[in-house]
Amino acid sequence: MPFEIRRGSRAVRPTRLDQQWWPGVRKRDVLAYYARVAPVLLPHLRNRPFTLKQHYNGPRSPFRWIKDAPPETPAWVRVSPQPARSRGGEPVRYLVVDDELTLLWLVDYGCIDLHVWTSRIDRPDRPDFVLFDLDPAGVSFADVVTAAQLLRDALVGVGLESLVSTTGGDGLHVRVPIARVHTHAEARRFAEIVAGGLVRATAGLFTTERSLARRHGVFVDTKMNGHGQQVVSLYSLRPGPVPAVATPLRWNELRDLAPAELTPAEVLRRVERDGDLAAPLLRSRQRLGAALERLAA
Repeated sequence: MPFEIRRGSRAVRPTRLDQQWWPGVRKRDVLAYYARVAPVLLPHLRNRPFTLKQHYNGPRSPFRWIKDAPPETPAWVRVSPQPARSRGGEPVRYLVVDDELTLLWLVDYGCIDLHVWTSRIDRPDRPDFVLFDLDPAGVSFADVVTAAQLLRDALVGVGLESLVSTTGGDGLHVRVPIARVHTHAEARRFAEIVAGGLVRATAGLFTTERSLARRHGVFVDTKMNGHGQQVVSLYSLRPGPVPAVATPLRWNELRDLAPAELTPAEVLRRVERDGDLAAPLLRSRQRLGAALERLAA
């Protein structure tokens, strides 16, 4: 009998459950992690266009990006057509991850990490957070931590709260939750203004240099705030050399942080102890107008 995960009349039948995805971590372990973390993960996925990053044979195998719902998609998975400029306005049929069974089907399909828009399908032109993606370029993770703390202080200075998370790699994400009244262009412009100010104020710590050859410092990537850009979700595993999770943190946890230690088991312990540290992203009323006025003063 094939293994089956059933929720009411719907079912997923995962295959190759004992395939080794990392040393000591099998495919069945990854499915078990996503099933257990689903109560805090799904609110961050729900109602967002989802882009598939399908690995053919585990986390370090080749992969492809898929925007349209593939032919194998079960009939019970929700699909949301969204107009695409790259198609002259013709729609992309995005999947929407509303429930645990859809999530587990995607993992079985090869989606080890999870990528969604910064906006939701009912108001696709109105993001609900601004993202600052901090990546090291020839500097240490300690420098990324310092940069994130300075960014937090700058945001506090213009009246905005922010949340920090690991990315599952060697960078950090800082999210500013906002009310769904701003366009993607406005969110990106705000991020660019803040990043530019930090570059000027910190004598080489921050950089917005796009050229990899010339880039040095903590790179602030703001382009992910654009319409239709895909951002790795909180609580997503990443297909790197170790099974690290993009994990929400308290700001005071950054000092002694080792991102590779945030494994699925550790993240589940944290969720059991702390709940969803990123829950403020789900109910924000912050607006950017007053912050922009302060930045212009």
